[in-house]
Order: sequence, then C-alpha cells, then structure tokens
Amino acid sequence: MAAVPSLERAVAGIKTRATINFLRDSPKKLLINGQWVAAKSGKTFESINPANEEILALIAEGDKADVDAAVTSARRAFDESKWSSITPHQRSRYLYKIADLIEQNADQLAELESLDNGKPLAIAKLADIPGAARTFRYYAGWPTKIYGETNPSDPSTFNYTIREPVGVCGQIIPWNFPLSMASWKVAPALACGNTIVLKPAEQTPLSAIRLGELIQEAGVPDGVVNIITGFGPGAGSSIAEHPDVDKVAFTGSTEVGKLILQASAGNLKRVSLELGGKSPNIIFRDSDLEAAVQSATRGVFFNSGQVCTAGTRIFIEQPVYDEFVERLIEQSEKMTVGDPLDEKTRLGPVVSREQFDRVKSYLEIGKGEGAKVATGGEAVPGAGYFVRPTIFAGVHNQMRIAREEIFGPVGAAIAFKDEDDAILQGNDTTYGLAAAVWTRDVSRALKVARALKAGTVWINTYGGADPISPFGGYKQSGFGRELGVHSLDLYTQIKSVYVKL
Repeated sequence: MAAVPSLERAVAGIKTRATINFLRDSPKKLLINGQWVAAKSGKTFESINPANEEILALIAEGDKADVDAAVTSARRAFDESKWSSITPHQRSRYLYKIADLIEQNADQLAELESLDNGKPLAIAKLADIPGAARTFRYYAGWPTKIYGETNPSDPSTFNYTIREPVGVCGQIIPWNFPLSMASWKVAPALACGNTIVLKPAEQTPLSAIRLGELIQEAGVPDGVVNIITGFGPGAGSSIAEHPDVDKVAFTGSTEVGKLILQASAGNLKRVSLELGGKSPNIIFRDSDLEAAVQSATRGVFFNSGQVCTAGTRIFIEQPVYDEFVERLIEQSEKMTVGDPLDEKTRLGPVVSREQFDRVKSYLEIGKGEGAKVATGGEAVPGAGYFVRPTIFAGVHNQMRIAREEIFGPVGAAIAFKDEDDAILQGNDTTYGLAAAVWTRDVSRALKVARALKAGTVWINTYGGADPISPFGGYKQSGFGRELGVHSLDLYTQIKSVYVKL
C-alpha cells in the first residue's frame, strides 16, 4: 500500500476484491522464463487511471537487458521444443483453457481494462473480454488443421510441404484494446507453435500482466510466453532490433510502424504491421438514415474514438447533408460522458495526458481551418482526460482534421456530390484500413465496396469484427492480415521436402 498511496482513490467504485488485491501487489513485474522478476535496472513507472489521474500501480520498466533475457528464454523454449513439438491436440487444450480462464475472470479483467484505459466498464464487459476469449477459442481449433500439401511429382520422387512455426515472435500491442490486441497476437502465434516476447503499451499494461498469470495457470510451459513492460524506446525498440527475434508483429501508429520496419532490417525478420486509419463512412441519400446516424455515432465515439477503424470521415450526399448533420448532433449530445465504472456511461476519458493534449490540439486546428463546431469542441473541466463528443461540419477533405488520425472523439462531416465523388474522396487518404457504405441499392453498395481501397468494408453497418475474418490494411495502414486463416501465414513458414524413391 505504501508503494501506491493513491490506490483507494484510484479504484473508487470497484467492487471486485480480486481486482483491488491484484493492484495492491505492486510493483508489477516482468514475466521471463516463467518467473515474475523486477527490471534489471530496478526502474518502475506509474500506471495512471485516466478518469481521475490517480496511480493504479507501479510497473517494472523493462529495457534492452530485460528484452535480451526474455528473448533468450523464448529461444531456449523454442529450440528445446517445449511448445512446438507437443501434439497439436495438446496445444489446442492449452488454448481452450486460456479462453476458459479469461471467461472465469471476466469481471476482474473488465475492471482492469476500464481502470487502465478509461473505457466504459459496460463496453469492456460486452466487447473486449468476450472478444478475447472468443479469439483464443477460435485459434484453439487450428493446431490440428495446419496442413501441408502433397505435390504432383515425377514417379521417382515424393514431394510434400510442411508448415513449421517461425520461431521467436516479438509482439508489440497498443493501448486502445489492450486485452483484445494481446489475444489477436498471442493466440495465433501459440496455435502455430511459436514462442513469444510480448510488450504491452506502457499506458495500459495491467490486463496483459494478468493474462500472463492466466497463461501460467493454464499450464503453458515456462519461457513460451514472456512479457516485458516498458516504453517504446528501450523495450519496444529492442524487440524490433533484436537479432534473435524471428518475427515482429506491431499494432499502433504508422509513424512507429515505419521505425519498426527499419529496425527489422538487421536480421531481415518477418514483419506484420496494423497501423493507423482515417476511415470513410459514406452515406447515400437513399440510406436508412436513422440506422446510419446511429451507426455513424458509434463509429466516431466508440472507445472515445480511440479505434484504428473509427469512421471519423463521415461523407454525406449533399441533398441530405444538413438533415444528417442535425441528426448526428442530436445523437452525439445524448452520449453520456463520465465515470467509466458507471454502467450508464458511454464515453469515458481518452487514455492519457499526452493523448488528451493531442486531441485538444486538433480541436483548435479544426477551428483554425474554418470548420464549424456543430457540437462539442472542448474538454470537460475537472480531473480526468475527458473530451466532449465533437462533430465538425463544413469540412472539406483537405483539412488536417480530415486527413490526420486524431484518435479521439472527433468526427468530420463532409459533403459529396455523387457515387464517383464519394469514391474519389473516400480513397483520397494515405490510409486504407476500413470503410463503410450506406445505401439501399445493392448494386451501388457492391460497386462502391469494391472501389474503396480498404482492408475491411462494411455495408449498412459499421465496426463489426470476428476472429474468423481477416483484418488488416491497404497503403500506410500496414500489411499482413491478423485473424482468420490468413493469420497463419504470419506465424508459419513453408518447407518443401523432396524424397527420392
């Protein structure tokens, strides 16, 4: 308690004793070779509750020396075949067990996610935690189905292929959906027989640490999953540069993704990047406008706008532009902003002081560019990093608020003339992660969906995801596909074998 004097204030409203006990055990440590250890430097940093700016826990600040130890552990576990050589059925059982443990600890995990990230507890319970369990359960089915091929060959030769694990995988995850993003990376890597060094975002390390405990409880052998908390420079950069890491997977900003790609050149490690977005949500005048405005509101404000696929460029056909903006204002002003632990809250704080200042700066940029604040446009006074849900009207696609990823509860309403103009403006971005189109004309919907340069396109809906279906971006939104069968390509390599008969 002495290490974290503000804990009682930081967790005010938490009802699960296990959550408080977990936080009381501070500083939190690194997981290396099955042991929870302090950082070699002895340094720690603070995990802050963004709703009240109080300290939740002290976290071990890992750096290069700790990454070296974690990679050594993961390499030993891989080379000694602690994981890759057990039967596929055994790997499946471990993954099913992890999924079960996530569900059994759902209340605690949801509270940790809400405290650390600021997301409404109701949303963490509804989306984040069940989604993480579902991802582990989906990949639990894959170890027995990672097939090779028998290839046509000369009668004197038998030619076949096998898929083998890549090896040691460095995985760097963001702060917007901490447990979900951990599951998207850890589950397929384990299913394919790899070992892991995971670095959670420094803003939101708690659920990843708890996941590490659950992985241990499931019985996964020591060294297979290692967790290094710390900062991008130091911990993240050391993973990206490490000569004994075979593959790195990163979710985060495009700017950092480019640095990771450069760092990977040392040993030509395999890289997959899921990066930023500035997604167009295109509403034609023949749409179900009521459904479209409800969905557009969620597309901008879900998770306080801290979503890589957030539909923050709302393109509206000119004849219904004014009507749609009025409806959007009405829905936006119904968003309940406040304590994430209150079941009625739908918009919590942004994750950190740094992000808070960034979002506020874009509010001023939008005003300076001549966009009209239709609603919101300011921070909420008092403690916590709260920003009012904001819609800018009168935006054109060359404004910075229409081109740069804000990652906050800020939407830009942009008019378009016709189908061709919608496609042209929708694609006029350096990003290509997601898009949506709203229309009752099926032919138009399919035509526009095909023309939009994005890894995911929704028609008459927004924001759905399923571990069955691949996820990733075009252009500067990254490369590689997570989820679904295509993610197996990230975590396996193919070997051809020729046998002379």
